[in-house]
Amino acid sequence: MYLGFSSMVALLVIINASSFGGLGFVATVLAIMTIAMTLIINYADFVLFPLVTMVLGIKIIAAKNCYIPKNSNCIIKYVNGIYYATGFLTANVYNYIFEAEGVDESEDQKLGEAPDKWERIVMNIDFPFRYNIITASQDIQVYRDELEGKRGVMEVQLSREMGNSTPNQLTIQELEKKMNILDARIERLSTGERPVNSMMYIETTAVGVSEKEAVDALANQLNHLQTLFNSFDLSITRVIGREIYYLFTFNYSLPDVGTLTRIFSIQK
Repeated sequence: MYLGFSSMVALLVIINASSFGGLGFVATVLAIMTIAMTLIINYADFVLFPLVTMVLGIKIIAAKNCYIPKNSNCIIKYVNGIYYATGFLTANVYNYIFEAEGVDESEDQKLGEAPDKWERIVMNIDFPFRYNIITASQDIQVYRDELEGKRGVMEVQLSREMGNSTPNQLTIQELEKKMNILDARIERLSTGERPVNSMMYIETTAVGVSEKEAVDALANQLNHLQTLFNSFDLSITRVIGREIYYLFTFNYSLPDVGTLTRIFSIQK
C-alpha cells in the first residue's frame, strides 16, 4: 500500500517536472530512482530473498523438525524418516466491491457459478488441501489517503489528455470512469463504512521418503491446484521467500492488522 502510494507520488513528480524549472531534470531523475527502489523493495521477498538463500545454501529453521530449504519455496518437516513438504498458493476468489461501483452481469454470473465450480474442483483433487481466508477491516483514514492519492494522479492524467491537441476520447472516458469509482468509494467512507481487506491462500502438503521426492510431489500438487482453480479466473501465484515462514506461523496464531498490512500486499 505504502509502496504503491510512493510510486504514485514519484509519477506525479515526473508528469509535472516542467513546473520545477531548471531543477526539472534533477526531480525527474530522483523520481525515477524512487520508483526503481520501490520496485526493488516490493520484490525483495519474491526475488532477492530466495536468491540469497539459494546461492549461500541457507536452510532456515522454522520450528522443531521443520525448515525452509535453500530455494525458499516450501516448508519441510522431517519426522520418523518421512519428509513432509508444505507449499502455498495465493488465491482470492471474492473481491470486496462497493455497491456504488456496480457489478456487471458477467461478474454476477461468475459468483453464481462459483459453488458448482468449487464442487467440481474438489471432486477432481485426490489429496488434502486447505483454503485459508484471513480478513480484517482497514483503517479508514489510511485507505482514504490511498484513494485520494490515486485520484490525484488520475486527475493530472485527465487534465493532460484533455489539453492535447488531439485528445483520445477512449482514454478520457476510461479515466473518468475510474475517477467516478474512486469518488464512489470515498463517498462510502464518508458514510462511516469501513473497507475490508482479505488475504486468501491455498495450502497443501506432500509426503516422500526423501526431501526431493516430497518437494517434487508438492510441485505436482500445486500445479494441479493451480490448473483447477484457474476456472475461477484467479491470478494464482506460488508463494516463495520470507512469506512462506509467515504463512506457516499462521497455523499457530493469526497476525494482528498491523502485521498483516505491513508484511503482505493485501488482496482487494
